[in-house]
Amino acid sequence: MAGTRANWKGFLKIGELSCPVGLYTAASTSSRIAFHTINRKTGNRVRREFVDPATGKPVPRQDQVKGYALDDDRVVMLEPEEIARAVPGSDKTLSVEAFIPCNDIDTLYFDRPYFLAPSGRAGQEAFAVIREAMGSASVAALARAVLFRRVRALMLRADDEGLIAHTLNYDYEVRSAADAFSDLPDIRIKKEMLDLARHIVSIKAGTFDPSTFDDRYEEAVATLVMDKLAGKTLKRPKEKRAPKVVDLLGALRESAAGAGGPTKGRAKSAVGASKAKSKPRSKKAA
Repeated sequence: MAGTRANWKGFLKIGELSCPVGLYTAASTSSRIAFHTINRKTGNRVRREFVDPATGKPVPRQDQVKGYALDDDRVVMLEPEEIARAVPGSDKTLSVEAFIPCNDIDTLYFDRPYFLAPSGRAGQEAFAVIREAMGSASVAALARAVLFRRVRALMLRADDEGLIAHTLNYDYEVRSAADAFSDLPDIRIKKEMLDLARHIVSIKAGTFDPSTFDDRYEEAVATLVMDKLAGKTLKRPKEKRAPKVVDLLGALRESAAGAGGPTKGRAKSAVGASKAKSKPRSKKAA
């Protein structure tokens, strides 16, 4: 990927076939509006310090060390070199362990997306063979690699001229849905209600177009900053009250009668379009 710096470089390995590849960030939050913490009285930026709560004194960087807290209030201190020796070393290999249907992995396990592309001309042909084989079979690859000092599981899938890589959450990191849904009652839904709801869903069917989703928070903050710079009087927006649904069947009937076509994403506002320019620097049926 010309003009883009790889976050990681190594080799994509499938059996005895390998090719040099680079991993590139596919999504970034760096363009979001960011705030600094300012001293209201002086206008100066403040800095963070680690302070010992017992002594009240700042702790210099050379005296800061990682610590693992035990249940009995003891803390095991770990030096950087001890941690480095304990974690697996990187052999710069993205090793494919299995191929699975693309839709076999629940999206709950998806972590961060990356682009995977060949690194240099030497591996372009081998990379193309791998990509085309995966794409034609509609399969994804499960792989492992040491990324950023951690062993990570990844899912790779063919996309256009390259591969999309998703780092995956480990099983212990994904919480059980039972924790959230265990208290939900077993409700018997009336057939008319279900039919009306299904009608609304079918009428509102659409397609996903990310360009129609604008970041309203970013737009609102950018507008706020520009208004303050211009000395405009800031108005407090009206608070939106949560709708009260008294008659569920009536609400469904009204919604079904008034349902139009697919909901279209609203066009990006002028603020959103010019944000880069104006962004300040400083279940069942009965």
